[in-house]
Amino acid sequence: MQPSYAKIDFKAESLTTLMVQAARIRDGHWGKTVTYSRKVFVPLTNMCRDTCAYCTFVKHPESPEATILRPEQVLRIAREGQEKGCKELLFSLGEKPEQRYIQARRALQVLGYERMTDYLRDMCALVLRETTLLPHVNAGTLSDEEIDILRPVSASMGMMLETISRRLTKKGQAHFACPDKVPVQRLRTLRRAGEKSVPFTTGLLIGIGETFEERVEALHAINASHREYGHLQEVIIQNFQRKPDIEMANHPEPALDDMLRTIAVARIILDPAISLQAPPNLSERHIDYLQAGINDWGGISPVTIDFINPQHAWPQIEMLAKSSASAGFELQERLTVYPAFQRQRETFLNKDLADRVSNIARADGLARDQRVKVA
Repeated sequence: MQPSYAKIDFKAESLTTLMVQAARIRDGHWGKTVTYSRKVFVPLTNMCRDTCAYCTFVKHPESPEATILRPEQVLRIAREGQEKGCKELLFSLGEKPEQRYIQARRALQVLGYERMTDYLRDMCALVLRETTLLPHVNAGTLSDEEIDILRPVSASMGMMLETISRRLTKKGQAHFACPDKVPVQRLRTLRRAGEKSVPFTTGLLIGIGETFEERVEALHAINASHREYGHLQEVIIQNFQRKPDIEMANHPEPALDDMLRTIAVARIILDPAISLQAPPNLSERHIDYLQAGINDWGGISPVTIDFINPQHAWPQIEMLAKSSASAGFELQERLTVYPAFQRQRETFLNKDLADRVSNIARADGLARDQRVKVA
């Protein structure tokens, strides 16, 4: 049977029609609840072998700002997050800087490591050993072996697909000289995570030079992976934002209608069980996103800034609850492992992590089919 969207011309159809259909799908599966994860962000390293034209997070190894956090720094941030009620710790880091820069290799060697993935694994284990937090790793493209060593110490993993456009890897484009942003490499990581039953997050970065048709193609690729493996917890639709210190400082940002159309199309194409997310700190018009079909705000930290978009402050959770309520939605907290994946714990989590997720959920009154309500 053909899917219901097969005959829809997503570019020609009216935005209102698409948003109504997307909202109907969202309401049917998620109701009038919009969720978020209370998390703390740990930027394990801001060095990276990629040089994306829109990135302000990455620092060249010769910059005085380039760093790899030491274990005591990781633990200090983690404990502060735990004290503020966070339940998730997101490790964000550049991709494999040691494969490109001798400075990164030497910095890792000082810590006793040859490879960033091995250091990440041990920092996840440290967090699990010393705190109550659940690690989520966003380490970019990963081999089978890298997923194998990270899986026992991370409750969930993620990697933004961003785009499937090879055109953007050419000179003068956003992903030029970025070996980890070649679409086939990212699709392979998505598939490997599915083969290994990793609760996974992916998404699109909107407005970096891709066409609308390429966005639709990317959404179909994401959904095809989930249909095969059932491993995708959430998909993020994130808008490009100009920053003064990037190559794309003068590149136009996506218009609101463009974002709303993409969000609505994502909700129509994707399996309804996949949570659809848009970060509220990247747009003052975030409530409009609810009308287009999202059901999740993603991670919000009461401790750390958004290291990827430092110029955009996180909204206060209480204020987000009020603005969500004004649109007819109840804001509820969730864990990094969604309830559906908690119910399938034998498939998606090893025993130690499954027990920890259950204990956290129980301690906070978080049932497998019910999320913690905001006080």
